[in-house]
Amino acid sequence: MIETQTTTYLIVGLGNPGKAYRHTRHNAGFMLLDLIAEDLNLTFSRQQAHALFTDGLFEGNKVILAKPQTYMNASGRSVGLLAHFYRIVPSNLLVIVDDIDLPLGSMKLLPAGGSAGHNGMRSIINHLGTQEFPRLRIGIGRPPGRMEAADYVLLDFKPGELPVLEDTLNRAHHCLRLFLQEGILAAMNSCNAPIT
Repeated sequence: MIETQTTTYLIVGLGNPGKAYRHTRHNAGFMLLDLIAEDLNLTFSRQQAHALFTDGLFEGNKVILAKPQTYMNASGRSVGLLAHFYRIVPSNLLVIVDDIDLPLGSMKLLPAGGSAGHNGMRSIINHLGTQEFPRLRIGIGRPPGRMEAADYVLLDFKPGELPVLEDTLNRAHHCLRLFLQEGILAAMNSCNAPIT
C-alpha cells in the first residue's frame, strides 16, 4: 500500500483578542477561522506561541489554524514562532487579513506582497524576514468622512453589513478549500474573479 504524503499548512487569522474586539472590522481574520473550525468540528482550545490554535485535516492536508493573542500590531511574534516550530515554509503559510482598500463584500488572494499599510502584516513580514507568503485579504471598506483608519477598524460591523460579511466569509471559506485542493493559482483565478 502506498502512503500518501500530507502537507502541513499554517493558516493564520489576524485580529485582536478579547470580547470587546470580537465583532470589529479588524477581526475579519478571526471570524473566518471560527467559521472553518466550526465546519471541521474543531475548537481553539490549545495555546502555544502566544496564539490560540487547533489542528486537523482539511481537504486532505494537515492544517494548523492559529489566532495570535498578541494584539494585531505584534502578530508577527506569534506567527514567527509557530512557523519555526512547525517548520512551515512560506508558501504553506496563509494569512487572513482585513483590508480597508477593498470594499466590503470583496476579497483578494495574493501569493505574496507587502504590508499594504497593515501593521499586523508588517509585523509578520518583519519576523519572518520575507513577504513571499500567501495572504487572503478580506474587504472591510474605507472609513467614512475624515475618520482615522485606526479608529474605523475597531468599529463593529453595522447590522446591515452582516449579511454581506457572512456571504464574503462563506466565499472566502470556499477559496481556502480551493487553495488547499488545487494550489494558489487555481484559487486566485476563482476567488479574485468579480462577483456576478
